[in-house]
Amino acid sequence: MSSTFGTNLRVTIFGESHGPAIGAVIDSPPPGILLDRQYVLTQIHRRAPGQDSSATPRREQDIPQFLSGILEGKTTGAPLTLIIKNTNVRSQDYEDLRRFPRPSHADYAASVRYGGFQDVAGGGHFSGRLTAPLVAAASVLRPALEKQGIFIGGHVSQIGSVKDDLFNPTAVNIEQLKKLSSEYFSVINPRIQPKMRAEIKAAAAAQDSVGGAVELAVAGLPAGLGDPMFNGLENRISQALFGVPAVKAVAFGAGFGFAGARGSEVNDSMYYNENGEVCCRTNFCGGITGGISNGAPLLITVALKPTPSISKAQQTVDLLEKKNAELKIRGRHDPCIVPRALPALEAALTLAVADLVWR
Repeated sequence: MSSTFGTNLRVTIFGESHGPAIGAVIDSPPPGILLDRQYVLTQIHRRAPGQDSSATPRREQDIPQFLSGILEGKTTGAPLTLIIKNTNVRSQDYEDLRRFPRPSHADYAASVRYGGFQDVAGGGHFSGRLTAPLVAAASVLRPALEKQGIFIGGHVSQIGSVKDDLFNPTAVNIEQLKKLSSEYFSVINPRIQPKMRAEIKAAAAAQDSVGGAVELAVAGLPAGLGDPMFNGLENRISQALFGVPAVKAVAFGAGFGFAGARGSEVNDSMYYNENGEVCCRTNFCGGITGGISNGAPLLITVALKPTPSISKAQQTVDLLEKKNAELKIRGRHDPCIVPRALPALEAALTLAVADLVWR
């Protein structure tokens, strides 16, 4: 299994959901980055389980231990290794899943790919639990990007049929990004959150789950970063975002909205501002043209599927007796993964931007 991202700044995620620990290695981090432990803990807490009824009841302390690459509170430039111990596991809840794979989960595909040797407890290496070290690793680097004037954030833009307001596409507010990035279940319009929670509660009451979307933004990214074709900015960012479990679609700017539009409606006209800088009057392209940043805010929408692990009976197969079967899943699972996935997606975006900027 390969779980490494990056070219200039390489990050590897390791461990399994119910193993002794999970962790990350940051290869070649810039030396001299001040480790803000409180900031790291804040970001980890945003994705932590067991916070309310919208998430799995599994509780973990999720306090990272830094084993290498930190000296006197700053990065040394050597590989930085961190681990997070797993302390609340119930592996017995997953014993049947090697035989009865969950519909729309990685159970069956992973069994074929790895010959049945993969760890199925808690989803093993395919679990959303692995986003904890992802968030921790990115949280070490993110304040350094902010010192360079690059800010990353996002909000839950949709749960089921309920939608939040969207960012101002041409002028993303940095203070707004900071506020959203300090909260659990971040939304722009606070009146929308109760409606989203009601959507999640209704799905859980029906022994079901519900999907949704997040909107991510990068403010302060200068023009001229990226490459055309196969190594473009969209390519790199998408690769990182798809590393977060449950992601099924990534759109930049207007995304699929381009399909029904005319060029005159969605071309981002340009002008010189009072400082002599080239700006766009609109931002349908989401800050990227030709695989290269154009100076406008990066705007990305990510769609996440409903959690496959639901209590409602589902049709599957019996891999041992090779016949059709019915599955009722035990264990602790999120009725909606979206609020907890948001900080993980911010983290993945952070790694993609850092890999591009620090080269």
